[in-house]
Amino acid sequence: MFLIVGLGNPGEQYARHRHNVGFQCVDYLADRHGLRFNEKQHKARWASGVIRGQRIVLAKPLTFMNDSGQAVGALVRWHKIDPAVELLVIYDDLDLPFETIRLRANGSAGGQNGMRSIIQHLGGQNFPRLRVGIGRPEGRQDPKDYVLGNWSREQTERLPGLYGRVADAVETVITEGLTLAMTRFNASEAPPRPKQRRPASPEGNPAVPTAD
Repeated sequence: MFLIVGLGNPGEQYARHRHNVGFQCVDYLADRHGLRFNEKQHKARWASGVIRGQRIVLAKPLTFMNDSGQAVGALVRWHKIDPAVELLVIYDDLDLPFETIRLRANGSAGGQNGMRSIIQHLGGQNFPRLRVGIGRPEGRQDPKDYVLGNWSREQTERLPGLYGRVADAVETVITEGLTLAMTRFNASEAPPRPKQRRPASPEGNPAVPTAD
């Protein structure tokens, strides 16, 4: 069985935050495969079912980001899984360009408090993770405000493609293995930003996306 955990903060007020991209990705996976988050146990909301012939659990901790390890540790023990091969944690990464994803078999928290909590509760760093690039803010915006802010209009338009890439990567991990998934998805760059074309007639310019 595979336990796929997306990190984020519970509550509607946080739902569109960049920091909640882990929640958003597991929601997308659930919708793609007709699963519902109808279980609430071990400080998490979770959905269980089958994806590509593999039994899986999709989970969203309800502990808030910084205490994610409480939920992940409890779920790992309850489902009796081996974190080194049956756990995958999805979370945001400020240092990766927007739309870029990276899979790793293990490693440090890298300054991500949710991952730090999980490492503490599992007693080690040996578990796979999928980092989702949210990019860095432009100008002088505080990185914390950027992470805890809503997606911009332009980013929102491109989110389905990002969620789809993450879902494809997860499906590859559970059916063909982490090594192949790393080769396939870590090597590919984020799709290029489409160029805006100005209309030939002088009747106004195309709308320019604005941040929320």
